[in-house]
Amino acid sequence: MKLQTAIDRVSLEEAVALVRQLDGQTDILEIGTSLVKDYGNRAIEEIRAVLAHTELLVDLKTIDEGAYEFRQGYRYGGDILTVMGAASYDTLKACYEVAQEQKKTMMIDLLEVADEKIPQLTDFEEAIFALHHSIDRKDKLDAVASVAAFHEKFPTINRLAIAGGIDLKQANGLAQQGLTEIVIVGSKIAKADHPTEAVKEFMEGIQQ
Repeated sequence: MKLQTAIDRVSLEEAVALVRQLDGQTDILEIGTSLVKDYGNRAIEEIRAVLAHTELLVDLKTIDEGAYEFRQGYRYGGDILTVMGAASYDTLKACYEVAQEQKKTMMIDLLEVADEKIPQLTDFEEAIFALHHSIDRKDKLDAVASVAAFHEKFPTINRLAIAGGIDLKQANGLAQQGLTEIVIVGSKIAKADHPTEAVKEFMEGIQQ
């Protein structure tokens, strides 16, 4: 299982400084949506410039104009880009085609996507499907149970990621379960007093 570390709701200067610390320490580094909204493609470009040993995910949350946004996201340095599962099939298809053409990766954010729609998305065989527990929700995510339930409903989808307030215990449980490709961790690493120590603990915790 891979660890994706998300950086959100900080200044670009703080993000770049944190990326320098985490480069090579985490499998994937995520530029959160807040950084994209605050700084645009400049955020991708500046972070890509200091990231040498870790894949870069840009959480674009594309919902329309799929081909344009994905071309720009890859052009400025993203390796993995996100599109909302709630987008139209045509938008998802446009994003996927650009990802395939660029030999890059598309992640489909399943935030609030009804089960009825998910079978339509299985055409995108090389996409990563991200179970996403909204930060605005008051209930706590049971990551292991969520992955198990999703896998039972959609056993043909084998590239899974999960996000939403995940702590070290949950990450360890996901690793033991063996159904998740990527665990996404934000504040437990990025907001820690010592991010490099926190990321080391997570990396050790998911090695199964």
